[in-house]
Amino acid sequence: MDGWTQSLGAAPLLLIAAGAIALILVLVIKFKLHAFLTLVLVSLVTAFATGIPSGAVVDVLLDGFGSTLASVALLVGLGAMLGKLIENSGGAAVLASTLISLFGEKRAPFALGVASLLMGFPMFFDAGLVVMLPIVFAVAARLGGPVLLYAMPSAVAFSVMHVFVPPHPGPVTASELYGANLGLVLAIGLVCAIPTFYLSGVLWGRFTAKKFPFTVSADALFGTDGGDDVKNPPAVGTVIGVLLLPMALIFLNTGLDFLRAAGLVSEEATWFGVLTTLGSSSVALLLSVLVALIVLGFRRGESGTALEKIVDSSLGPICSVVLITGAGGMFGGVLRTSGIGDALSDTLDGMGLPVIIAAYVIAVVMRLAQGSATVALVTAAGLMAPAVAAGGYSVGEIAAITVATAAGSVFASHVNDSGFWLVGRLLNMDVATTLRTWTVQQTLESVLGFLIAGALFLVL
Repeated sequence: MDGWTQSLGAAPLLLIAAGAIALILVLVIKFKLHAFLTLVLVSLVTAFATGIPSGAVVDVLLDGFGSTLASVALLVGLGAMLGKLIENSGGAAVLASTLISLFGEKRAPFALGVASLLMGFPMFFDAGLVVMLPIVFAVAARLGGPVLLYAMPSAVAFSVMHVFVPPHPGPVTASELYGANLGLVLAIGLVCAIPTFYLSGVLWGRFTAKKFPFTVSADALFGTDGGDDVKNPPAVGTVIGVLLLPMALIFLNTGLDFLRAAGLVSEEATWFGVLTTLGSSSVALLLSVLVALIVLGFRRGESGTALEKIVDSSLGPICSVVLITGAGGMFGGVLRTSGIGDALSDTLDGMGLPVIIAAYVIAVVMRLAQGSATVALVTAAGLMAPAVAAGGYSVGEIAAITVATAAGSVFASHVNDSGFWLVGRLLNMDVATTLRTWTVQQTLESVLGFLIAGALFLVL
């Protein structure tokens, strides 16, 4: 790709992107073509349509696919193993019963959401979701209610923490680009995250559950049958400990990154590298699976052969999730390589909007155009950083601008976002249902977060 420059302007590139998205929706919803085949086909067509050199098209497709799978495949695979071990041991049923007895049936969705908020402070969105879903499914199966009533608050809790709150990479990166105070960004992020979680998670979950009242089936992703019939199930404390282990390990990574960004520790230190490696999401889940094999398997009398079969059975149901998510990353990668982001950024940069609105709008447009929230946030913050630096803003105002930019980066997750396919497939939703539930939720989350950040910008 060296030496190639995009000759098309923003308008034709945007039309091509819009046409590609429409084609995906038509092929999947109307013609029922499998989502994986659809995404690969449309990625190929889009690469040619945007003028990417023919000799580089395959490399671009594989780069987008591989870069997404590099993290997603490990996280989903290890998370599925951990979830299957928890479910098969009876641990999910035990924890579900404990939650219901403590909070009652009516408060169970809220309780799951609050637990996810706490776990979501150090854990990334996708890692937290795959760890928490077995418990969500167990509660939904026990109470016989719609899956979305219980899953939406939990998924949204992980999302708002990942989007708004340091030490997650998005707000930390934006803080560094803007020169924002991390402590203030953390405080404002929490002020945005908590009410946004309740409004777009708990209340939206209730609404979507009424509109789409599908329930957990016996062949759900992590399994839901047999939990009550298991002999010698683990104690609830053991289950909580297994769930908290990846959270504690990941906190090593995210917490140390927070301290690094604040200038309190050096990333050159050997101990820093060792602890951050142990705390990376994939390694943390690997260690947690190994511990679960011991405390939920061997110590309960399971043989090695039986445990091997249990772990192996967890991988079949998630193959479709992994491949479709990777193909979604492929499509987003084609759009990024095509230069649509750069063209749109140049166009939006000269619109003359107030800085906080311009930062939000640029992040929104970038998110819609190419799918990656990280790319949307980094691009918007990079473009607006000089204006923020020259604007004479207070420390509080800069922190509010940082959070507002993060809010824009989560707007309207759809078919060019690998996260859209991850959530939809994990919750066993088709594309149309995912658009009506998750895409709308992400839009609500973005708008609510921006309104709260904007209000704080006016008073700080």
